[in-house]
Amino acid sequence: MRGWCWELGKVFAGSIAGKEIVNVDGTVLGELENMVIDLKTGKLVDLVVKPDPELNRMKYREDGKFVLIPFASVVAVKDYIVVDENRATKKREAEAAEEENQPS
Repeated sequence: MRGWCWELGKVFAGSIAGKEIVNVDGTVLGELENMVIDLKTGKLVDLVVKPDPELNRMKYREDGKFVLIPFASVVAVKDYIVVDENRATKKREAEAAEEENQPS
């Protein structure tokens, strides 16, 4: 994965606070509540999302009343934060972890 600044340009955290998060089809997933950063690398790891009441939370990792969406699934930050839902679900993360653990 390339650095997020390279793919999306520089974005200030204050400018995306509270933004609506949608998938590539335009379905609302929720609203950005917070972000998780890896303190060792400084990379953004997850978006902490206050889920839309209609969202099927079973597909996502949960943290209390919030869902966690991997930052690697973000494809655009404009008026909305757009994510590729195929990269954001628990199933896809489990597949990625399995691929990493397989010997070359």
